[in-house]
Amino acid sequence: MKAYPFADDFLWGAATASYQVEGYPLADGAGPSNWHVFSHKPGTVENDHTGDIGVGQYKLYRDDVQLMKKLGIQAYRFSISWSRIFPEGTGRVNEKGLQYYQNLIDELLANGIQPWATMFHWDLPQALEDKGGWRSKDTARAFGDYVAYVSSKISDRVKNYFTVNEIYCFTRTGYKDGIFAPGLKLDPKTVAQTVHNGCLAHGLAVQAIRANAVQPVNIGLAENMPPTVPVYETEENIAAARTAFRHYSADKLLPMMEGAYADFWLEEMGDNAPEFNDEEMKIISSPIDFVGINVYAPVYIIADADAPHGFREVPLPQGYPRMNMPWLYVGPNITYWAPRFLKEIWDVKGVYVTENGCAAQDKMELDGEVYDTDRVMYLRNHFIAAQRAVSEGIPLKGYFVWSLLDNFEWASGYNKRFGMVYVNYQTLERTPKLSAKFYSEVIKNNAVV
Repeated sequence: MKAYPFADDFLWGAATASYQVEGYPLADGAGPSNWHVFSHKPGTVENDHTGDIGVGQYKLYRDDVQLMKKLGIQAYRFSISWSRIFPEGTGRVNEKGLQYYQNLIDELLANGIQPWATMFHWDLPQALEDKGGWRSKDTARAFGDYVAYVSSKISDRVKNYFTVNEIYCFTRTGYKDGIFAPGLKLDPKTVAQTVHNGCLAHGLAVQAIRANAVQPVNIGLAENMPPTVPVYETEENIAAARTAFRHYSADKLLPMMEGAYADFWLEEMGDNAPEFNDEEMKIISSPIDFVGINVYAPVYIIADADAPHGFREVPLPQGYPRMNMPWLYVGPNITYWAPRFLKEIWDVKGVYVTENGCAAQDKMELDGEVYDTDRVMYLRNHFIAAQRAVSEGIPLKGYFVWSLLDNFEWASGYNKRFGMVYVNYQTLERTPKLSAKFYSEVIKNNAVV
């Protein structure tokens, strides 16, 4: 008897992002992205690493497709580099850049792997950054135009789309915290405007794909809302965690789902609220087919009648277990609660785990193997939580592990390994780790093993 079986049509995939894995960011007429420029500034990335080589997927994509096929991976979530296709962000099209993605898509399909395209995963054309980047609504409009063009060229073969990945990380982390591209630390109102403009870009992309696709398509986004979890499962704590989930989604998912910013959020923001109008809110709330969730670490919630919204966050004690990343605390129940709350709050019809995984101190042993038992433990517990959701009828339809390959981990450079496949950064040789073999067995059995 199989333990923890999944639905027959559950989708098992793997995910990457263009700047992290492709390398050769200026090849074949591509323009620089803001991450290319940012990573070349001394001191912005650990050890001054850049994505110039990444892990070379731009040239090695056929090998990576064969690797996925061998592991049994059913779907590949990749992102498209905007500046490969529009070197200046708008205007002139670079046909060679588009051709790379055409070739990748064809290779995936030829090997029975579904292509799931992310239209934006943080690498904004530098030409648009120079004009204000996400501070400007013109960037959102340019994004809609770029998405319209690309979807018109690939939608004969690509049915599944993510508009943007993690709005928080290309807005607040880049324009408020200054630790991601473009590395700015701006005032709260301007930062709030970047978030709104990111949401507007999402809505414009939804409309652009629907208008330009040549066949019916499946559209959503990949979002990293704080995954709230009841600190223990009483009715009161579950209700509090549900309220917190909506509360923490107030500047992104909530307006997408409800068509307006919540009154409590506008009141809290006060003069720092972004500038917007009713037409923009209609665009932002354009209907989507699914919500993708990037889930890593828990936010524990307890009911508290005396707290402003009836809940409060429970701090994690010193020594709470975490993986090899300062923020990556262990809490596999997030893979159950986030899909559940999406269903209960907004009646979302389809949920995909679009990123889940962990960094580990991977080391190749003398026998040529990488025994990442910690990652196996992490993934297995998340799969069990996902199966709980599926068994209860929550519409969790698929899972994309982060990441297929060790790669450029943004501000951490190559110092943190998230891949199921070990990459020798000198030779670019790929070696499946123990976790890849475990994942392959899960896929083969369609159950946790």
